[in-house]
Amino acid sequence: MHTCHSAGSIQGARLSHCTRVNHTLELNSMSQNYWLVKQEPEAYSWASFLKEGRTAWTGVRNFQARNNLRAMKKGELVFFYHSVSEKQVVGLARVERDAYPDPTATEGDWSVVDLVPVKTLKKPVSLETIKTDRILKGMPLVRQSRLSVTPLTAAQFNRLLKLSETRL
Repeated sequence: MHTCHSAGSIQGARLSHCTRVNHTLELNSMSQNYWLVKQEPEAYSWASFLKEGRTAWTGVRNFQARNNLRAMKKGELVFFYHSVSEKQVVGLARVERDAYPDPTATEGDWSVVDLVPVKTLKKPVSLETIKTDRILKGMPLVRQSRLSVTPLTAAQFNRLLKLSETRL
């Protein structure tokens, strides 16, 4: 397992945070939460994640993000966004383990989840596309750009899949 999400900080919080929202998956009637995690590809890329096959999403030092990590459940789907240099959604991951104490935290009450890659998107979805799409422009990625990980609605999740020409 790789503890990787320590590159840089914004207002005292590391660059890896997770949030959630409840929605119904259009493909079935199960309740499903959707997520988007952001990471600088120079610090920890999708390619590195694929090679490792699993990672603990460590280093989150933001209370909102911590609470959202704790809300993530095994099996939930997570888009992986390359921030800073690329600014595009590049992959789809899955929560493999519910939240547990962050082993990298030297003080405080912080949490992590384990993620596993599901698949590389056939076509990455750029921030520019997200900002101009009527369904995606309301994403917290656009509205709260300093927050490294954000919730997705079912409509946003399905729209990203469609724009990426990716099937589950």
